[in-house]
Amino acid sequence: MSSPLKTLAKETAIYGASSIVGRFLNYLLVPVYALTLPAASGGYGVVTNVYAWVALALVMLTFGMETGFFRFANKEGEDAMRVYSTTLLSVGAVALLFLLAGLLLLRPIAGWMGYGAHPWYIGMMMAVVAMDAVQSIPFAYLRYRKRPVRFAALKLLFIALNIALNLIYFVGMKGREVGAAFLFNLICTAVVMLCLVPQLRGFRYVLDGALLRRMLSYSLPLLILGIAGILNQVADKILFPFVFAGSEQEGLTQLGIYGAAVKIAMIMAMFTQAFRFAYEPFVFGKSRDKDNREMYAKAMKYFILCALLAFLAVMFYLDLLKYLIGKDYWEGLRVVPIVMAAEIFMGIYFNLSFWYKLIDQTRWGAYFSLAGCTVLVVLNVVLIPHYGYMACAWAGFAGYGVAMLLSYAVGQRRYPIGYDLRSIGFYTLVAALLYVAGTGVTVESLVGRMAYRTLLLLLFAGLVYWRDLRKNSLPV
Repeated sequence: MSSPLKTLAKETAIYGASSIVGRFLNYLLVPVYALTLPAASGGYGVVTNVYAWVALALVMLTFGMETGFFRFANKEGEDAMRVYSTTLLSVGAVALLFLLAGLLLLRPIAGWMGYGAHPWYIGMMMAVVAMDAVQSIPFAYLRYRKRPVRFAALKLLFIALNIALNLIYFVGMKGREVGAAFLFNLICTAVVMLCLVPQLRGFRYVLDGALLRRMLSYSLPLLILGIAGILNQVADKILFPFVFAGSEQEGLTQLGIYGAAVKIAMIMAMFTQAFRFAYEPFVFGKSRDKDNREMYAKAMKYFILCALLAFLAVMFYLDLLKYLIGKDYWEGLRVVPIVMAAEIFMGIYFNLSFWYKLIDQTRWGAYFSLAGCTVLVVLNVVLIPHYGYMACAWAGFAGYGVAMLLSYAVGQRRYPIGYDLRSIGFYTLVAALLYVAGTGVTVESLVGRMAYRTLLLLLFAGLVYWRDLRKNSLPV
C-alpha cells in the first residue's frame, strides 16, 4: 500500500481508537440509564429526543465552516492561520448570538418542544451546543496539523469525566433526575473548552471579510447538506413524539426503546466518523496530486471492506452486545441490522461526496441530501403512526440509499472515479451470505453459537486479507 494510504490508515486507527473506546465507554451509560430510568418511565426517550435536537442545532451553528476551513487552508496562496482565525471568529459570533437569543426565549422554546415543566433541560443544552460549535474549529485545526493524539485525548477526557459524574449520581447516589445527564454534559464541555485554550491563542485574530465571503459561498451549500444529512440521522427521533399515534408517555417509551437499540448499531457510525476525521484533510491535501482519483477509489474499497466486517461482527455478537442496553429495551434489537445497513450507505455517500467538494460545486451535495432527507421525513410521517419505531429504521435505510445512488450517478458524469465495483460487489455478496448463514442457523448453546459465528467472521477477514491486503501491507 502506498505511503499516503498508510498515513490515512494510521490516522484513522488513532481517531477510531478514541471514537470506539469513547463510544464503548458511553455504552456503559446506557445500562445505567436503563436501570435507573426504566423504559416505561420515558426517561431515556427524553434523553434521545433532546440529543437529537442538539445534533441538529450543532450543524446549523457550524454552517459548513469546518469543511470550509480544510478547503481554504489547503488552497495555494491562502494563509492557513488567517483562514483559521476568520473561521473561528465567524463561528464563535454565531454561537454567541444563538445562546443569547435562546436564553431570552427559553420558556416558549421549551414549551413548544414539550419540556415546559423543565426549561432548564433546554437551557443547559443550548450552552453545550454553543460551546461545541466553537470547539469544532480548534478540533478541525488539530486534524489539519496532524495531531490525532491530542484530538483523541481531549475527546476521551470529555467521555471519561462524563461517565464518572453519571456513575456517581445515578449509581452511587441513586439519583433519578434525568436532567442531571444534561448538567454533566455541560460541565464536561466546559472543561474541554478550557483544555482547548492553547489552540485559541498564539496567533493574531483577524476577520478577513473578503475571505469570509468566499468561504461562505463555499460552505453555505454545505449547511443545507449538513442539515439534510443530520436530519437523516435524527429526524426520526425529533418527529417521533409529534406523529406517534399513542399517548405522549407511550411515545417517549417507544422512542427510548428505539434509541437504546440504535446505540448498538452506532458502532458503524463510529467507524464512519473515524474515517471521516482522517479522510477530510487527506483528500484536500491530495487534491493537487495526479494520482488522486486512483487513491480515492482505493480508499472507498477499504472503507467498504471494513464496514462489512464491522456489520458482521455486530450482528454475530448481538447476543452479547444486547446486555449493554438492559432487558427492557431488547424488543428494539430488530432494528439493528437495518440501521447498520443504513449507516453503511451513509459512509459510502460520505466517500462519494468529495467529487463535488473538490470541484467547488457543493450545491450538488445539498441536492442529494435534500432528496434523501425528503424520502426519510415523508416515510417517517406516513409510517410511524402505523409501524412505530420500525418505520424509523426503514426510513433511514431508504433515505441514505437514495442520497448514495444519486451522488454516484451524477458524480460519475462530472468527476468520474474508477471504483472497483466488481470486487466491492463480490465482498458484499459474501458478507450477505455469511450473515444469513450466521443468523439463520439455530445453535442452542450460546458458546457454540458464538464459536460458529466467530469462525464465519474469521473466514470473511481471511478472505479479505488473502485477496487484497496480503500484498499491500496495510498497517495493523
